[in-house]
Amino acid sequence: MKRTFAAVGVTVLALTGIASAAQAKPDNPNAQSGQNAQSGLYVALGDSLAAGYQPGAGDDKSGGYVGGVYSSLRSKYHGVKLVNLACSGETSSSLIAGSLCTYADGGRSQLGAAVETIRAAKGKVRLITLDIGANDVQRCVARTGAIDSVCLEQGMTAAAANLPHIVRTLRAAAGAQTQIVVLNYYNPFLVFWVAGNKPLAQMSTALQAQLNSAVAGGAKAGGARLADVATAFRSTDWTPRADGIPTNVAMICGHTWMCSKGDIHANDAGYSLMAATVTPLVHGPKAGAAQ
Repeated sequence: MKRTFAAVGVTVLALTGIASAAQAKPDNPNAQSGQNAQSGLYVALGDSLAAGYQPGAGDDKSGGYVGGVYSSLRSKYHGVKLVNLACSGETSSSLIAGSLCTYADGGRSQLGAAVETIRAAKGKVRLITLDIGANDVQRCVARTGAIDSVCLEQGMTAAAANLPHIVRTLRAAAGAQTQIVVLNYYNPFLVFWVAGNKPLAQMSTALQAQLNSAVAGGAKAGGARLADVATAFRSTDWTPRADGIPTNVAMICGHTWMCSKGDIHANDAGYSLMAATVTPLVHGPKAGAAQ
């Protein structure tokens, strides 16, 4: 998920394209070869949200929501290592067929790199997290707010087809013991409410629901747990606050950069909320699992 909206105050002026991705590198290269697998691994996958992107600062693969989840995991398993393979701008299709980022051998997709990392750890992967699919559809919104329905349908179809394949592939590589958590998405397009386009803001909730349905289907297909970020961000709560701004719009303004910088990415509060949505779903090893 990597898209920027040019904004002045609370007025949205434009939607810009997905930025080019930086090179993806594991936080612990030795873990990828399995040398530290005895301590266990946390493998993070996805788009710019998993990469911890912040406007003006770029990716922070040890920060963002992944950093918060990792901190919680280390409180249980002090030796656990983080391998963050996330790629800013990644779509569900590029994650499978050929990532926007470069990995160790220069030719693998993010999914291929993940499978190799998981297999090298030989059953010691404690957690896999994934967020993917937003970039399949965000490009379908024009800078005027108009929606390309054909583009949108294609993006939704791709996400619905690719997510089950991705999660099943991860499950096959990791085995039944490994916890997999898939995150759904908050709705940055709610900001159009404060920009004067309330119909588009309201319509965006239906589009968010459609994308998140595909995410939920992917999680279910691979026996993964679903982290409901959409609900954590109060995405469908139109209850007006004292200032007249709906609760869901205020959440986007307070937990992303949309209203201050016109950027869809989560700020520190947003990433913290995402991490808090994931961590309750992460359980310890099952009986007989590697310690």
